[in-house]
Amino acid sequence: MTDTPARLLSLLSLLQTPREWPGSELAERLRVSARTIRRDIDRLRELGYPVEATLGAEGGYRLVAGAAMPPLVLDDEEAVAIAVGLRAGAGHAIEGVEEASVRALAKLEQVLPGRLRRRVGALQSATVAVARGDGASVDPRTLTAIASAVAGPERLRFAYRARDGVDSRRLVEPYRLVSTGSRWYLVAYDMEREDWRTFRVDRVSEPGATGVRFAPRGLPMDAEEFVRRGLRGGESAYPVEVTFSVASGLPEWVAEHVVGGAGGADGAAVRVRFESADSPEWLVARLALVGVPFVVHGPEVLVEAARALGARLAEAAGA
Repeated sequence: MTDTPARLLSLLSLLQTPREWPGSELAERLRVSARTIRRDIDRLRELGYPVEATLGAEGGYRLVAGAAMPPLVLDDEEAVAIAVGLRAGAGHAIEGVEEASVRALAKLEQVLPGRLRRRVGALQSATVAVARGDGASVDPRTLTAIASAVAGPERLRFAYRARDGVDSRRLVEPYRLVSTGSRWYLVAYDMEREDWRTFRVDRVSEPGATGVRFAPRGLPMDAEEFVRRGLRGGESAYPVEVTFSVASGLPEWVAEHVVGGAGGADGAAVRVRFESADSPEWLVARLALVGVPFVVHGPEVLVEAARALGARLAEAAGA
């Protein structure tokens, strides 16, 4: 193989297989000399790939963990598997990885060949995912289109259905995608209304980049705080107060709202207060999945949702 860049990519692809490669085997596979392999290994090291060499008659090479994440070379099957997994993670807002899933998916789909994109689409259409409790689902293609426009930055057009069911067409300068754990929101500057707006992504359809670049405006606050304030001001937002029996084991989305101890036999119980725009049924199910015993103090609609969920589970268990 005389093409040095192509040979380096082939060598990198082999080294990313978790095993040690004798220098002679690498030379045979790439149809070059052992000396060329040594030079290519040095080139990879200069590019930031931590290739470890072992001594001996044959000598061997393997890729090890380094201080930074170097670029990866994926074959067709690996690329399809990762794209499908990222789509699943992005579309259902898996806590802690949802925003990273969207960024990675946008990068991957930008360079994915057409034949592989079709395979990913076929797998996605043949897969049935369990919907979240509030029934709001997000098309990963919509997320990646928005993420690409945010990264551009590029003005974006889309159709939007408001809470009251009214449809409209929007032209915006997208600023950030924000996940609350159960829903995705787009923070953007609405060109026609000349103001900042928050859009629920599950109500967005037909997103299309316009090709018009723009200089990002300065949002007067953090994007996450902008979304939180919008939810608190919305008609569907309501205050929540819950006591958990212990503080350990609480996920970040709960722990960040702890307001202090709540007594308890061992003094370890903690009280949590926050505001939510999720349906009470979905929120109480999410609280139950934390895996720590808890008591709901309010509001009454959440107390009733907890009682109803407990009754259904007891009935299901034959109690």
